[in-house]
Amino acid sequence: MLITTAFCASVIVAVVGGLILWGNPNRYVNRVVFTCSLHLAAWLGCLHLATTSGENGLDWLKYACAVAAFWPLHFRVVKESIINAPAAIWRGRPWWISGWVVVSGVLAVIPFTDYFIPPHSTGDNRFYGVGYYAYILIDLALYGYLFLRSAMEMKSTTGVRKLELQVWMMGGVTMVITLFTLMGLNMVTHERIYIRMQPIMVLCFYVCTVYAITAHRVFNARQIFLVGVEKLLLVMTVAAVAYLVDKSFAMLLPESFAFLATTALSLWIAVTLNAALDRVFCFYPQANEARGAAFNVARTETKLDVLEKSFLTLLKGWGQSDHALLLSGAKGTLVGSGVELADNCPVVRAMRNLRWATPERLARARPLPDNLIVNAFLSENRLEALVIVEGPNSNILAGVGASASRRPYTYPQVTQLMELASIIESALERAHLSVKAQHAEQLATVGLLGASLAHEIRNPLVTIKTFVQLLPQHYNDPTFRDKFFRLIGNEVARIDRLTEQLLDLAAPRTYSSQAVDLHLLIRESIDLVAPKAADKQIKLVSELGAQPDRVFTDATAVKQVLLNLCFNAVQAVEAQAGPERWIQVATRNLPEGVELRISDSGPGIGVQMWPRLFQPFQSTKSTGFGLGLAICSDILAALNATIKADPPVPGRGATFRVTLPCPPSTS
Repeated sequence: MLITTAFCASVIVAVVGGLILWGNPNRYVNRVVFTCSLHLAAWLGCLHLATTSGENGLDWLKYACAVAAFWPLHFRVVKESIINAPAAIWRGRPWWISGWVVVSGVLAVIPFTDYFIPPHSTGDNRFYGVGYYAYILIDLALYGYLFLRSAMEMKSTTGVRKLELQVWMMGGVTMVITLFTLMGLNMVTHERIYIRMQPIMVLCFYVCTVYAITAHRVFNARQIFLVGVEKLLLVMTVAAVAYLVDKSFAMLLPESFAFLATTALSLWIAVTLNAALDRVFCFYPQANEARGAAFNVARTETKLDVLEKSFLTLLKGWGQSDHALLLSGAKGTLVGSGVELADNCPVVRAMRNLRWATPERLARARPLPDNLIVNAFLSENRLEALVIVEGPNSNILAGVGASASRRPYTYPQVTQLMELASIIESALERAHLSVKAQHAEQLATVGLLGASLAHEIRNPLVTIKTFVQLLPQHYNDPTFRDKFFRLIGNEVARIDRLTEQLLDLAAPRTYSSQAVDLHLLIRESIDLVAPKAADKQIKLVSELGAQPDRVFTDATAVKQVLLNLCFNAVQAVEAQAGPERWIQVATRNLPEGVELRISDSGPGIGVQMWPRLFQPFQSTKSTGFGLGLAICSDILAALNATIKADPPVPGRGATFRVTLPCPPSTS
């Protein structure tokens, strides 16, 4: 048997129809589209026999036209199934059913009359009668009526039904116009190529249209049309350029080299032209703006609460909605927007399987348990789109409510939301890791501080112990008792202040800037570092020259930075041999604020290390993770302060300069 394009198209259409029915047999639209698929497969089968049956070809052509006569009726049924519930399609509307059946029956009879194709017409020399043109005109009138009727109904239709109606009618009308155009070209030129092209064109339009109204991915007509035009322009341009280039290279180069050169040049042109067409058509300008805004937020913000608020605002703006949801967290629990979900709860497990969900997708899919769970979650939280992104250490659930236009989110928009969620996940995960690293660095600082203050706490304890031992002997001495009670109170208060400072440094917190006397803060910090420096025989000096010294910052955060830099200096100087072992803390006034300078007599900063000094995991020490300076930089950035290191000079130690802003003017 001769295999034709019509036969192949018939088989493909029948298989596509079966897959559509299998995808969700409970959905009425899928069932109607399945019958349409069988209808189209029958027409293509008749067209196949019309081109392969020789003298009987005209008879099979008549059968093909008779089968096609019921296409407008089937289109009307699909349109009604998109707009109305199944029961409403047939109840209360016998007039349109009977009227369309009668018209379709008349059209099916016309091809078997002599008015359609006269008896003297042959396969090689065909003639067409009045019935043939009447058949075409009635068909065009029916499709025109369907198009106008659909356009009117779309004004009162919303949501995915409106999109499906646009796609179905646009695809159907385009297919019919293409068919009649090919028939007209065949009548004028008597070239059989136009008849052979019919199955290919019908297959392309049908498969695209059916996919658009039955697949899980929702599209609108404009997106499909623009993408189709773009790809058509791309293919035609690249094909034309490849043909011309190949002809030119063939005259200059051997055949094999000409083929390679043409292929390479065509691929380069395809990539360049595709990018240029994307810019010209500008499919999703709002997505580009949202992506840029997300990157900007991720780059400029470091606090978790600020990041979450900024990203929620961004999601609302992207979706043109007044409601959005953002759940994030490490493995275990997802929290945000007043909602808390366990990492292994049914909703999260279902979203891991689906990856993304919209009410339209769930309505088109089989009513599986996962779909029902996610659908209930969407309804409960007033969401119209929800995506999940899983990172190495955290998960993100991002969703948006109904847009201002009340249109459903299409699949290209869902992919945009998934891309935004990926950016959000990376930023939040980095913020989570930064908080954990900062806490670890705080605990490390507290450990060093605790070791250096051990004897500072031991001194008042020894004093207290001594007086307690002498108390029984001198209890009756009023002078001794007064001195004892005063000393005990002072020493206990001293120990209490030291422990409070340790706990204050260890506790993670959000920063709150206020007016701070910097010199007082420096003196308190130097008192904490001095025992460690004295133990290592390092001279600790201060040169506090800033007047005034009041800055606008968070005292505890600056104390953590200062202690970190001082302890780093102690570790650097203690490894340096020689009599000059010192650390200097100095201040001075600058136009932009007050500069705090920490210098030492250590070996200094390596030339290769200096450019990446404040990047994470950069360290020359055998212990530690190289996070201290990076965390100091993040803390100061959050306080609108800066830190920098002087360029390395041979024979000179390291110098770090912290610039703190002055209090805002009250005038």
